[in-house]
Amino acid sequence: MKHIILTLLLGLITAAPAANIVIMVVEDPNNYEAPRTMRDFAEKQLKPLGHQVRIIEGDKPQPHHFTGLVEALKDADLLVLFSRRRFPPKDQMAAIRAHLDAGRPLLGIRTANHAFIPKPNEVVDPGLVPWPEFTDAVLGAPNTGYETKGLPYTVSIAPGAENSPLLAGVNPANILGSQSLYKVLPLAADATPLLIGNAKTDTSPPMPVAWTRSFGANKARIFYTSLGAPEDMQIADVRRLLLNGVAWTLTN
Repeated sequence: MKHIILTLLLGLITAAPAANIVIMVVEDPNNYEAPRTMRDFAEKQLKPLGHQVRIIEGDKPQPHHFTGLVEALKDADLLVLFSRRRFPPKDQMAAIRAHLDAGRPLLGIRTANHAFIPKPNEVVDPGLVPWPEFTDAVLGAPNTGYETKGLPYTVSIAPGAENSPLLAGVNPANILGSQSLYKVLPLAADATPLLIGNAKTDTSPPMPVAWTRSFGANKARIFYTSLGAPEDMQIADVRRLLLNGVAWTLTN
């Protein structure tokens, strides 16, 4: 049965029409080398499948500005978000919201769970637009901190997700999380956990590290994983998980 599911998913990935994918990243000491790892992922995993990929790097030329984002999102089939604590100007944030409101999908990676949240007491320029509710409302989980004492954390399949096509070709036993395990409980009631991270400490419960849900009236598909640190991206099973997530979000 697992072989059949894997074969079907491989067929889905390779046979699906080429998609226009926009990846939002930012160069930041705490953003896990996202521009580098996403360029590598685009070149080695996405473009060989025929996808058109545009990487929009924030803070160029101005902090919080993602130059070219509004135009890129007009015909984007998928938005990939790997950015932290940035607050785009009004037109750019409106384009992100319009993408989601139209039912078009989003794939969030790691720091996407605090993509638009200011730091405590941070003063935001009135021309910029935070969206602190994004984490709960769109991704379907809170941003409540980090677990760093029980590293590296191990990963296992969430109960009920054993036969999910999103996990085809993914062996959780090969995944060790060497960066902090994000605290994301409780998940939204309509979220479907896929993978669980266990830091093996006495104080922290296991945490979901990958899940799906939908957002809004038009049911935009949402895939999120807190994996995505540079060490994670070197693991073939993590790259496969992301590729499965891309395929799933693009499936009607």
